[in-house]
Amino acid sequence: MSEQGNRSAWLQGPETPCEINNAPARAYRMVLLGAPGVGKGTQAEFLCRDLKTCQLSTGDVFRAAKSLGEDALSPAMKLAMGHMQRGELVPDEIVVKMVQERLGCLNCEYGFLLDGFPRTVSQAESLEKMLEETNQKLDAVLSYELPMEQVIARLSGRRTCKQCKTTFHVETKPPKVEGVCDKCGGELYTREDDRPESIRVRLEAYETSTAPLAEYYTRKGILKRISAEGSPEDVYERTKSILASL
Repeated sequence: MSEQGNRSAWLQGPETPCEINNAPARAYRMVLLGAPGVGKGTQAEFLCRDLKTCQLSTGDVFRAAKSLGEDALSPAMKLAMGHMQRGELVPDEIVVKMVQERLGCLNCEYGFLLDGFPRTVSQAESLEKMLEETNQKLDAVLSYELPMEQVIARLSGRRTCKQCKTTFHVETKPPKVEGVCDKCGGELYTREDDRPESIRVRLEAYETSTAPLAEYYTRKGILKRISAEGSPEDVYERTKSILASL
């Protein structure tokens, strides 16, 4: 792991080493929650930059696994890939095994930002047991929140280039010429999943699945709700205030 961590052991499996240099005085161990469109990814970038830690995204592991040969896959990842290739959801127990294989990343002296795990109360209970084995616990669960209509406005204004896939936004990042990509001159269009009706379905599904998890961490006293309104910098100032209070 260099200045911010290279995530090698997380993405490629426990046999891949990370270089550790100059660990920070305080290592934060946190879970990130947030619906699509609230800007959680940007906040994760800010946190990784300042805390010198890694964003440990299970989605990134699954995407990285697709480019690895079968021989390079861990036992849990082989099982997970089988479900994914059949278009099935990866069962909780397999996701938990995948994280257990990467337990070293949860023990990192830089701390961690878990993204995409846990997704269910069962996974949260498994994570708690994993951390207890090494006398660790979560410092906080950061939940970035924004009213549904504002999320829909953000995402439905997104436009994507048909050729190079560069994204723009009609309000916050408009192209120089309407409907034309600045980079390659390709046609900009609205992706199907960026249409308001599609976004609403995704958000409702997220809220339904996350509500029990948020309740679980509220009972634990570690859920920190953060308004995602305003600029990314404004949201990060709120995030830093939460960290200062821990």
